[in-house]
Amino acid sequence: MQEGDKFEISYQVTPEIYQAYIHFFNDRNPLHTDEKFAAEKGFSSVVMHGGIMTGFLSNFIGEQLPVKNVIIQSYKIAFVKPVYLNAQLVLQAEITGVYESVNCIVFKYAFQQEQKTVCKGEISIGII
Repeated sequence: MQEGDKFEISYQVTPEIYQAYIHFFNDRNPLHTDEKFAAEKGFSSVVMHGGIMTGFLSNFIGEQLPVKNVIIQSYKIAFVKPVYLNAQLVLQAEITGVYESVNCIVFKYAFQQEQKTVCKGEISIGII
């Protein structure tokens, strides 16, 4: 992997992923689980948990890269727009730095829905 390499992966926020997140992490905040509450706050439906996007990032790093000897060292994430159930997301990531002296690779990424950014950030991974 080298600087400038680009990756694109599609993900869908399925009902199974949504329900499993609630079940395993017990996050029942009404913004994520109560349609009426979400509507009162100005959203068109319940908003998906941000942790679902971090799960997709983990899948990208751990399963989609051409190497498996990696570990996430840090990530930054900015939630730009709400994500709703059944959203079709496209993760676009680019390697912006390769630091061989410390075995580190840095990516900038964005999740797009209908060609609009819903969240974006940066991930640093270590080669182990």
